[in-house]
Amino acid sequence: MLTVTNVHKAFGDNKILQGVDLAINKGDVVVILGPSGSGKTTLLRCLNFLEQADQGTATFSDLQVDLAKATRKEIYAVRQKTAFVFQNYNLFANKTALDNVTEGLITGRKWAKEAARQKAREALAKVGLNGKEDLYPSQLSGGQQQRVGIARALVLEPDIILFDEPTSALDPELVGEVLEVMKTIAQEGTTMLVVTHEMSFAKEVANHVIFMDGGRVVEQGDADAIFLRPKEERTKQFLRRVLPQEYNYQI
Repeated sequence: MLTVTNVHKAFGDNKILQGVDLAINKGDVVVILGPSGSGKTTLLRCLNFLEQADQGTATFSDLQVDLAKATRKEIYAVRQKTAFVFQNYNLFANKTALDNVTEGLITGRKWAKEAARQKAREALAKVGLNGKEDLYPSQLSGGQQQRVGIARALVLEPDIILFDEPTSALDPELVGEVLEVMKTIAQEGTTMLVVTHEMSFAKEVANHVIFMDGGRVVEQGDADAIFLRPKEERTKQFLRRVLPQEYNYQI
């Protein structure tokens, strides 16, 4: 479904990504873990052309693109296959929940308005927002706003959804409702690439975990391999820091 090869990105002299490779199969839930500044978010943004990589290729099913030199047509084709869920929601403040979800269908996919609205209602119901269609972002909690963001991604029926720390802007008591929605859509077979600090989600839902540091993939494998039998000392240090009660004596 998605293969990424040798991705590099720098901002001036600051090297953010230094030769990242990864592969995702259809139906995979891949979680990227790592400390702040390790390049996780930049990688996602390069894959959706929110940033332009300096080097690297990505193959989305039968579409291969040069991430540094992609044409407008290629970028459009990639965005037809992907959807992005932002950490800060990125909703239109002057549009209702329903209109936020229909925007991509009407503007990007050229759907008829009524067909788009029906599809959007179904997506909002799937994320538990039935009856909230006519509310504006200011009338919704942070968790509800993020669920609108997830519905906006789902309605496009992309090959893969990219999640950039989708719970990091939420109050702790609202994190659970967003993670439950993500678990549900993962169980339905949605292919997901998720940057997150939520270790419980990674351990419970991911079938592949990637640990990044310093712009490189340090270690990757299935969730049990990374959480129970990490091989690299840097991975062990990270787990001891983020899950001290579990790992201080185990690894």
